[in-house]
Parts: sequence; structure tokens; C-alpha cells
Amino acid sequence: MSESKANLPRLLLHCCCGPCATAVYERLSTDYEVLCYWYNPNIQPDEERHRRLEAMQKLARSWPPTGMELVVECGDEQAWAEAVAGLEQEPEGGRRCEICFAMRLRKAAQKAVELDCDYFASTLTVSPHKSAQIVNRCGKAIAAATGVYFLAEDFKRHAGFQRSVELARKYGLYRQDYCGCLFSRR
Repeated sequence: MSESKANLPRLLLHCCCGPCATAVYERLSTDYEVLCYWYNPNIQPDEERHRRLEAMQKLARSWPPTGMELVVECGDEQAWAEAVAGLEQEPEGGRRCEICFAMRLRKAAQKAVELDCDYFASTLTVSPHKSAQIVNRCGKAIAAATGVYFLAEDFKRHAGFQRSVELARKYGLYRQDYCGCLFSRR
């Protein structure tokens, strides 16, 4: 595409982690002016959250040719814990995850409105462990309430997850072995 980034629609991309952001950003950046957004109060313990944020920041600095624009928002760990209280025994992909997705997507939509973005999306669907159907359903409901369009995609399609693994290796990014909350480590 020969248009400058200024002529592309703005998309706020909620990034769950650096490795997942790689392939999704690569795919979207030709058609959108992508603004990466880090908001993940579900990641536990604190050391893990910091490690994942550092990987995301490393990716943002090193993405060719000029890096990625990244907005970081921290906090809300207590609000997240209260939102999922009583759902600790839910299986991965159950009700706890849906509440977690909705919390993060709601915040992303609010940030998209604040930053005058035309769209918002999430890297969550690149993971083979996440249901694109649930993430997209949450995103569409939040879009209807906020007025900013949700780009409903299943980024694991077309070898998206495999590409994220390749790019994470290329950039030397830390790759975690669980979703984020301690309940998902079981």
C-alpha cells in the first residue's frame, strides 16, 4: 500500500504480550496506523507482569524501521481480582477468562476513544489457547456500547501463532508458558 500512515485508519491494538503482538502487528500495520496498548492486570505474580512488559517494550523499541508506538497502562490488579473472585476453579477458557477478556477490552475501547482511534483489536486471538469466538463476542458488545469499531479477527488463522513464535525468536523475546493469572498455571 502506497498511502502514508497518516492516511490509514487508526487502530488501538491491545497487546497481551510481546510474542503475541509480533505477528498481529505485522499483519495489521500495512492497513492501519497501529498503536499498541499494554493493559494486563491479570498477569501474576508482579515479577511475571514486569518481565512480560519488558518484552513488550523491547519489541516496541526494536521493530523495524522505527519501532512501534506503545502506550502502557498499569494498575487495576485489585479490580481484576474482585472481578474474577469465586471463579478460581473455572477451567481455562471458562467464565473467568471471559470476564478477564471483557475487562481488558473495555479498557482498550476507552483508550481507543480517548486517543481518537477508529478501531480497536486484541492480540488475544493469536493464541491457540484462546477462543476467538469469545474474545470477538466480548469485543463486539463493548464496541456497541462505546461507539468505536472492534476488528473481530482470529489471528491464529493463516499460521498466525506459528509466525508469532518465529518473530519472538527473531527478536529474542521472553515467551511465557501460561496465560497470565496464577489460576491458568494449573
